[in-house]
Amino acid sequence: MQSRFDVFDAHVDTILRELDLGEDLGLAPGPVDTARHLDLVQGREGGLGAVVLAAWVAPHFVRGNEVLAKPDAQAGGANARVHAILDTAHALAARHPDQVAIVRNGAELSVARSAGLIAAILGIEGGHAIENSLTKLDEVHARGVRLMTLVWNNHLPWIRSCQTVPADLGFEVPAGLSDFGREVIARMNELHMLADVSHSAVQTFDDVLEASTAPVIASHSGCTAIRDHPRNLTDDQLRRLADAGGCVGIVFHGGFLDDEAAAEDARIYASPEYRSIREGEGAPQGAALEYAQNAYHQRIAKPMSIEVVSDHIMHGIKVAGIEHVGLGSDYDGIPRTPEGLENAACYPNLAASLERRGLTSREIEGVLGGNLRRLFSDVCR
Repeated sequence: MQSRFDVFDAHVDTILRELDLGEDLGLAPGPVDTARHLDLVQGREGGLGAVVLAAWVAPHFVRGNEVLAKPDAQAGGANARVHAILDTAHALAARHPDQVAIVRNGAELSVARSAGLIAAILGIEGGHAIENSLTKLDEVHARGVRLMTLVWNNHLPWIRSCQTVPADLGFEVPAGLSDFGREVIARMNELHMLADVSHSAVQTFDDVLEASTAPVIASHSGCTAIRDHPRNLTDDQLRRLADAGGCVGIVFHGGFLDDEAAAEDARIYASPEYRSIREGEGAPQGAALEYAQNAYHQRIAKPMSIEVVSDHIMHGIKVAGIEHVGLGSDYDGIPRTPEGLENAACYPNLAASLERRGLTSREIEGVLGGNLRRLFSDVCR
């Protein structure tokens, strides 16, 4: 299915498949059991024009007592891991210059699209990747990073996540941003980087909006009014995000969007069949295990309708305004996808759903891509 809309997806974890599984995202999808959500082939088919490749660093790569470190913490730490992911993204672009280009600002995005290329924007998911260092923030910016999700589910000494603080964390967590956290925002503003408040605590959200002189993004979140989940935004947050010139990218993760889908996910996680994937001789290990579990999850879960995603989009439009809502699928970072949005070739199905809701072609173009292109171009100059 070919899309007549130019899609901008504000958050995918797909680049990790290249690094951890050795897949080539410039080629057609691999075996079904890997359940790949996005690659350049599917993206072109679905009308993908721009995408934020998120360099997510699992907390176990952090050494010391800064984050929820595990005994198997990898040598080199979080910053080394993020540079390995950035290496992988640059290698993808070098290997497939006829399909994708890494872009650093709105002008470069326009050039890439004029050449028929997918514009890849480099992002970081989780401020632990800069290891409490503005110098390391400067270094990833120099390598092309233009968006940082400030915090993931693990708290940092300078920023609070939306998750509950463990009693045995080992360091004090601020209510929102610490003084150093405000320095991070100031430096990101100077570097023309987008600050991303998905995963942030309520006070963190407030502090970021107060500290930032530029619009911010919630790259992959939903609406609390529909599904009360700490990863989602309240109506008040949606309004204030829009008032500050920012956008929300609506996520495709059923656990964030729908009570029934969340219950189904919990049932699968608790099932003996799901747990057995990690057991026995020849069981997948590491990242391969996670992808195998997600593939199983996708196969057996009761489907969640694409209309749930449209519900969140329409609510976001009602509260924040038509110019402040976009997409942040979290493809390849979620255990399963909604029915009709199985992979990046399916973006046109979402356009059709929104058309049934009464949106005009111009409004759909804004939600699927135009709003986020404007935000990126305004901030990343």
